[in-house]
Amino acid sequence: MSGSFADSYLGQLRKIIGPRPVLMPGARIIVENAAGEILLIKRGDFKLWGWPAGSAEMGQSIEDTARAEVREETGLVAHNLVPVGFASDPVHDRIEYPHGDVLHAFAMIFHVTEWSGTLRADGHESLDVRFFAPDALPEDRTNPVSRTLAALDRYKASGGVFQLI
Repeated sequence: MSGSFADSYLGQLRKIIGPRPVLMPGARIIVENAAGEILLIKRGDFKLWGWPAGSAEMGQSIEDTARAEVREETGLVAHNLVPVGFASDPVHDRIEYPHGDVLHAFAMIFHVTEWSGTLRADGHESLDVRFFAPDALPEDRTNPVSRTLAALDRYKASGGVFQLI
């Protein structure tokens, strides 16, 4: 989303429905470097490490959503998005934001190993951006990090079988 949350599709919807639970399509992106490290962002809302991710905008494809979220939150331009899974668990993919809004995420999970650009935090959605070894993930991370990384591991081990988590 370019611009403010208030101008986004979800922001406009929130003006009508308030904090009530809403179903929201979106994308979650695993950026992995050649050393096998994964990119996490320190989220501005929860102050925890998590994936570059976000909700779709009206008229935006899921691929466009993924590319936009990576660019906005990390400064990178994602190339060759590979869909590896889909997350929609009513317990694990329920998000209650610090200000009280509730969202049930339906997220396409993409794997990216090719990108261009310069890594940087945007100072709002992402406060920091860093690559971590999978066995050295920060303790202060969002719940979807471990589940999503496990889905990527299963995807790779299966030779490319799409994962539903």
